[in-house]
Amino acid sequence: MTTQSVDVSLDASGLTCPMPLLKAKLALNGMQDGQVLEVIATDAGSARDIPAYVELSPHTLLSVLDQGERYTFFIRCGAK
Repeated sequence: MTTQSVDVSLDASGLTCPMPLLKAKLALNGMQDGQVLEVIATDAGSARDIPAYVELSPHTLLSVLDQGERYTFFIRCGAK
């Protein structure tokens, strides 16, 4: 378990690719630099897609919790 401070939480459970990633991108676009987004997803593609997107973006992937069929991502919003 993490004790990460979260500013915005996004529950994308039940959504299939590419919706968890698209919703995460929209949430990050509305956030300020330094805020933390928590994304909860159940689509296995998210485990690949979200870290790949963050690596190419100004944002930082702080941690990922893989709980089998549930993935939780903590992303620090970077300067846009």
